[in-house]
Amino acid sequence: MSVITIQIGENYYSKDPQSTELGKKIISASIELLDQLGFEEFTFKKLAESIGSTEASIYRYFENKLKLLVYLTSWYWAWLEYMIDYKTHHIQDKALKLKEIIKILCHADQSNLSMDLPGVNTVCLRHVVVSEADKTYLTKKVDEINNQGLFMGFKSLCHKIALTISAISPSFEYPHAVATTILEASHQQAFFAMHLPSLTEIRRDGEESVEDQVYRFIDVLISKLLK
Repeated sequence: MSVITIQIGENYYSKDPQSTELGKKIISASIELLDQLGFEEFTFKKLAESIGSTEASIYRYFENKLKLLVYLTSWYWAWLEYMIDYKTHHIQDKALKLKEIIKILCHADQSNLSMDLPGVNTVCLRHVVVSEADKTYLTKKVDEINNQGLFMGFKSLCHKIALTISAISPSFEYPHAVATTILEASHQQAFFAMHLPSLTEIRRDGEESVEDQVYRFIDVLISKLLK
């Protein structure tokens, strides 16, 4: 199993959680607890109890639970961007490159899960992103968070996808709009399949995995859009 290290900028935290064993424990436990409870029910008190520490010790690392969620989602975006670079750097055909990018975003290629982030359950982290990532920007504090540069990872990932779209079709007017749509659809369609099935044709009990179905759906959309 390959092990990679993801570096997150200092503006995401009060104290780097990767600098101490307690910080690493906070990250690992928060992912699992967010996956179990959801963002609304998640509290620093519950997190502290789960790791045998205090709320005060967690506040030394993160100002609040929204900042913690932004940190975790930013880590996930950085991981996806790393996987895209790692898996596609040798692909010259831009259309094939975009297909591979979509596979990575949808987790249709399960070999991605063999790339390990130390102390992080990447499966749980994806669950958290699918269910909770939109809460990082669907908030009254979105402008404040954006002005702090805390969406740079999300923007960088979308820009990378948009560049590939533009390389396929230089005259296409909406590469960034489509890039964000692809990224959001890769999560929303999986979420709908699991919880709001009447909103999608993706089926959790289908012959194909949810991830493969979402990949096919997005691939059909993009193929028709960029033909």
